[in-house]
Amino acid sequence: MAIKLLLRGLPGEYAVSRLAPGAAVPAWAGGPGLVNVTHAEDEISVVCLAERVPEGTESSAGWAAFQVSDLYDFDAPGVVLSAVRPVSEAGLGVFAISTFYRDYLLVRKTELAAAQDAWRAAGHQVKVRG
Repeated sequence: MAIKLLLRGLPGEYAVSRLAPGAAVPAWAGGPGLVNVTHAEDEISVVCLAERVPEGTESSAGWAAFQVSDLYDFDAPGVVLSAVRPVSEAGLGVFAISTFYRDYLLVRKTELAAAQDAWRAAGHQVKVRG
């Protein structure tokens, strides 16, 4: 049985940026909105509002962010799958982030309407801030 989710759109356009491994997290990464920093052996990835990313930074802008508003246990099966499957089956890309309490999904702003349609067709609620 698929989980029915409440997805809340976050305001603004987001970017996913890549920094060199071992680099310090820059001050521009902090601030309002969703911020995610992932340290890996071969890179540091930063997700934040696109307006804060300096020119010349290796980056992919043009993302819309959604928060899975319900809280689920870490071991609750199918939460991320329930959110990702509809957009994936619609042929759209999705970038997922999980935190201690929440899950977030980023979709291309150019595919925003199609992603929302896919989520709604799967029985999810989608709330977009205007």
